[in-house]
Amino acid sequence: MGIETNWAGNVSYRAAAVVRPRTRDELDRALATPGPLRPLGSRHSFSTIADTTGTLIDLGAMPAVVEQTAPDAVRVSGGIRYGELGAELHRRGLALSNLASLPHISVAGAVSTGTHGSGDAIGSLATAVRAVTLAGPDGERTLRRGDPDFAGAVVSLGALGLMVELELDVEPTYDVAQTVHEGPAWDALLAEFDRVTALGTSVSVFSRWTDRDRADQLWIKNRADGAALDEALLARLGTTPATVARHPILGAPAEACTRQLGEAGPWHERLPHFRFAFTPSAGEELQSEYLVPRRDAVRAIEAVRRLSDRIAPLLLVNEIRTVAADDLWLSSSYGEPAVGLHFTWRRDQPAVEALLPAIEAALPDTARPHWGKVSTLDPAELRRRYPRWDDFAALVGRMDPAGRFRNAYLERLGL
Repeated sequence: MGIETNWAGNVSYRAAAVVRPRTRDELDRALATPGPLRPLGSRHSFSTIADTTGTLIDLGAMPAVVEQTAPDAVRVSGGIRYGELGAELHRRGLALSNLASLPHISVAGAVSTGTHGSGDAIGSLATAVRAVTLAGPDGERTLRRGDPDFAGAVVSLGALGLMVELELDVEPTYDVAQTVHEGPAWDALLAEFDRVTALGTSVSVFSRWTDRDRADQLWIKNRADGAALDEALLARLGTTPATVARHPILGAPAEACTRQLGEAGPWHERLPHFRFAFTPSAGEELQSEYLVPRRDAVRAIEAVRRLSDRIAPLLLVNEIRTVAADDLWLSSSYGEPAVGLHFTWRRDQPAVEALLPAIEAALPDTARPHWGKVSTLDPAELRRRYPRWDDFAALVGRMDPAGRFRNAYLERLGL
């Protein structure tokens, strides 16, 4: 039917209907619709995770809620986008510890898929969740941090119901300054990888893999009250500071990017790579991402480096970033800190899907694909890489025994 597509246009949803409730009564009526149900976020997933033959429910038209529930917590609506939430929190003198590269994504969608930003000491966006309220045909239930099933209900792939509300950890607002350093040498970067990723609060390495010896850019975001940059390390990397604003895709116009050149500003206007008012990233693209335990990071990057001749023709840019460990069952950083290798591809899905098995085979067998990106990893192998997979499957069986939120994507995973 294809009545809706995702942001990239590579997925046409087969839904019989798309419902955008504006009130709780309208949401309840949507949940009472016979047949399969699926939550639809900001459509930034490149996989078919949101697809269904039944009813897609988009919470984006529901009233935006931002309510402070404690000095260090806020209650928010699931459909609110991080760009809207960030501005409102900053207005109140509050902040989140991290943001993804795009502020355009919804809180519920990002949390459900384990989406993350970057930072050695910072977890994925889901780690800020201290309570989640899930709605389904049989009503609502709220799970809180410390409850037996909470760690399975946060990164939950939309399998447990609609995330209508979440309670998030917050802290006092802060400023961040962002600098870009060009041309770091791969050998030096990998030899001191731990020191490189500790250069700032959030660090990203960008490369088009057109040069096996040097990456394109090193982006460093630092709290304004943080330590000074390690200039000696930057010198060993052979970098030069950018003198004009840069886009992650070298040569692309930088007007859509957040301010750089060391100009400090509010956290929500610096931690993302892209500005909320602009079309993010390249617009016409596909994305894949694989997260490996930090202990395997250098080996994984070297594997990609060896495939660079095959990768570069299809690639817009590769980003490497870090995520702290957590205890969320389906998180790609479950149990130990992770390093993400994120690929923004040209929109040629057959060619990308033909290349991905070679990348997946070359990466360490600990790599976990991002749930919302394009991947070809065998479902049985994917399940093996999550120690709490069986616990999550049992939770799905208890919370959605009729399989109302099941779709082909989840069935392929064995849920």
